[in-house]
Amino acid sequence: MSKILHYTFDAILITTVLAGIKRSTGIQPATSKIESTTIRGYVDKYLGFGEWVFDMSVVYFSHSSYFTKNQNQRD
Repeated sequence: MSKILHYTFDAILITTVLAGIKRSTGIQPATSKIESTTIRGYVDKYLGFGEWVFDMSVVYFSHSSYFTKNQNQRD
C-alpha cells in the first residue's frame, strides 16, 4: 500500500513539474506524436491534472502569509 501511495505522489509531482515548465517556458510534451488515440487521451488527461494541481498550488501559495511575490521578477 505504501508503494502505491509513493508512486502516486511521484506521478503527481512529475506532472506538476511538467505543468510548471510549460507555464514558464512554453515547452511541453509532444502528445500529438503518440499514435494511439486512447493512450494520447490518457496522457493529455494526466498532463491536464498536473495543470490543475499547479493552478491550485498557486492559489494556495498566493493566499499564504508564508509566501510573497517577488516584485523584481523579470517576465
